[in-house]
Amino acid sequence: MNIRKFTLTLLTVGISMSPFTIQAKEHPNLILTEPGVERMRAHLGQVPLFDETLSSVKKEVDAEIAMGIDTPIPKDFSGGYTHQRHKQNFYTAQKAGVLFQVLEDEKYAKYIRDMLFQYEAMYKDLPLHPQERSYSRGKLFWQCLNDSNWLVYMSQAYDAIYDYLSADERETLETNLFRPFADFISLENPQFFNRVHNHSTWGIAAVGMIGLVMNDEELIQRALYGIEDDGLVVGGKDNDGGTIKVEGQRKGFFANLEEPFSPDGYYTEGPYYQRYAMYPFLIFALAMENNRPDLKVLQHKDNVLLKGVDALLNLSDADGEFFPINDGQKGMSYYSSSLVTAVDLAYFYGNKSPQLLSVVEKQNEVLLDESGLAAAIGVRDGKAKPFVKSSVNLSDGIDGKQGGIGVLRHGEEELTLVFKYAAQGLSHGHYDKLSYSLYEKGDEVLQDYGLARFVNIEQKGGGNYLKENTTWAKTTIAHNTLSINEKKHFDGVYDVASQHHSDLFTFDAEDENVKVVSATEENAYPGTKMQRTMALIKDENFEKPFMLDIMRVNSDTNNQYDFPYYYLGQVLDTNFEYESPSSLSPLGDDNGYQHLYVEGRGKASGDNAKFSWLSNGKYYTLTTVSDDNDEILLTRIGANDPEFNLRRDPGIMLRRTDTQDTLFVSVIEPHGSYSPVSESSQNSKSSIADLKVVLDSDKYTGVSITDVKGEKQLFIISNVDASKSAKHSVKIDGKKVGWTGPYFYQ
Repeated sequence: MNIRKFTLTLLTVGISMSPFTIQAKEHPNLILTEPGVERMRAHLGQVPLFDETLSSVKKEVDAEIAMGIDTPIPKDFSGGYTHQRHKQNFYTAQKAGVLFQVLEDEKYAKYIRDMLFQYEAMYKDLPLHPQERSYSRGKLFWQCLNDSNWLVYMSQAYDAIYDYLSADERETLETNLFRPFADFISLENPQFFNRVHNHSTWGIAAVGMIGLVMNDEELIQRALYGIEDDGLVVGGKDNDGGTIKVEGQRKGFFANLEEPFSPDGYYTEGPYYQRYAMYPFLIFALAMENNRPDLKVLQHKDNVLLKGVDALLNLSDADGEFFPINDGQKGMSYYSSSLVTAVDLAYFYGNKSPQLLSVVEKQNEVLLDESGLAAAIGVRDGKAKPFVKSSVNLSDGIDGKQGGIGVLRHGEEELTLVFKYAAQGLSHGHYDKLSYSLYEKGDEVLQDYGLARFVNIEQKGGGNYLKENTTWAKTTIAHNTLSINEKKHFDGVYDVASQHHSDLFTFDAEDENVKVVSATEENAYPGTKMQRTMALIKDENFEKPFMLDIMRVNSDTNNQYDFPYYYLGQVLDTNFEYESPSSLSPLGDDNGYQHLYVEGRGKASGDNAKFSWLSNGKYYTLTTVSDDNDEILLTRIGANDPEFNLRRDPGIMLRRTDTQDTLFVSVIEPHGSYSPVSESSQNSKSSIADLKVVLDSDKYTGVSITDVKGEKQLFIISNVDASKSAKHSVKIDGKKVGWTGPYFYQ
């Protein structure tokens, strides 16, 4: 270590003495620490889950060592050999570092050293990656994001063997590899590094962590507070259309920790990207905790990172898969390695919640550090209790005042509603105000499409986002919400959408049988106000809980309204007639409509349109209030998609034309079951005989539900006063109905 670094260290900790009397920091000091490593060694053979994880990692790393080290010249997108090889290298090196520390076997240190020197020899003359798609091209990878992944993991590997290397070896690696690498992803790519985005979080963590290992105060400060003079102009865009720099933009780790997270721990880009960003957030915060505890990075913003872990777990279905809010790949779950890290750290540095241990049990692996050891010991000692997901309302925005996500649950996730009234969500946001998805015991009933991308599958656009992500997945018509005049919300203009959010009207999940969320949106279509009220209702007259949906629309002009339901499964029955064309044509020309085939056209008949389907051995019926002028469209995704980048999923859509103010009221009713083994069908028909609007005024909307036995249920929502203490009184069919609070159900 040079005198300048010693002096900076002394200034930081406030010690007044000659720098030559101070010893260099002990290593490891990032995620692993010497006391923690000693505790891991002391418990070997005594903690089954920790031992099993260690054994699995050892087997994996030993196989890589036997194969030899390959650091090929980069050329591929995601999914290609060179991309995957360099990715596997940094994963393996980090794990080898843990094995060296815990098992004290020199072969792992030698493996890391030899790999690092191969990279050192390559990096000195390495040009930009040959693939030119990214707004911030990397060197080892096609984008700086993946280069940052490499440095986050390699900094841990370097930390683990720091004292194994000679002073000359460290000087060579730091001079020719690590410092140039850190400068490249930051100073040479400020458009990537100096913003608020999950990309930047990885870059910041990479620069900060290698700075901590090297005891380079300049890099540490750069990571925490950003680059002061970045030379960027306000308004530049990334590949997803997101703004790179806004007026008055803050920079660095603290900005990325404060702005995207709400006080509830919700990350504005959605759970898929929260999961991805949680690893660098938590790992760098832990590294700072181990090196600069006085800055309280891990506890910043009232422990928002630990709250974020709880938020993520609550944003998953019964199978642990994250709800695909905004850009989200379906199937991503809390079994991912980043959530193993997050759950272990939240357990160890939080309040040692036994509920988290039940998630650890399901994950069946732990982080190989002190937090993972503690979690494994808790599991061994039988401390785990079930993690019970309840209804939760998670605010969005830095101050929690930019909308949010409401999740309503009945029982053991018997029925789960995910209602989105959030902010745009940065560049990964979708144009889907007041949209929702519905689940029954982990199965999608009405789906959110998620993203249009095949991550790391080379044949599909190099594993990157496909053009259909913009032309379909982000569009309004791709979601279960209202589209007006075949336009996207905010006309699909990101800069406009980023200025607005929906507003919560009420969230009430206190009643065991009736749970309600309601929100308003006034900016998606100028001159039009939408208010959507959704309720999960458990009623003794119905076999299962059902969902009531009321979308109220007030507009300055007459419009065409399209209201889709993206179900999954096999059509069973309808109460309306429709015609199926002999050849398929797209529904429209743009804004997502060009990707919808029309498989059937019909007209509603009578006061209710009914549509039933079978999915995953369960029956569902949509009952919606209608009139003879409503057109019903049976659609299927896949038009204008010659490369088959989109799933061929079905939908049903209500179309209402030349209408000003209107009301869409519907019920999604799960019922019955079918077993292909016994070939037994139970309760395959709807229990609803009639769905009717009995009151609709500026102040109140009332809906009656009559079942097949003649029993009538009444739901009324106050449209203007959401106070829990407000008293209301209305007349329905000549009878007075009074209640306290925003809604009534009986």
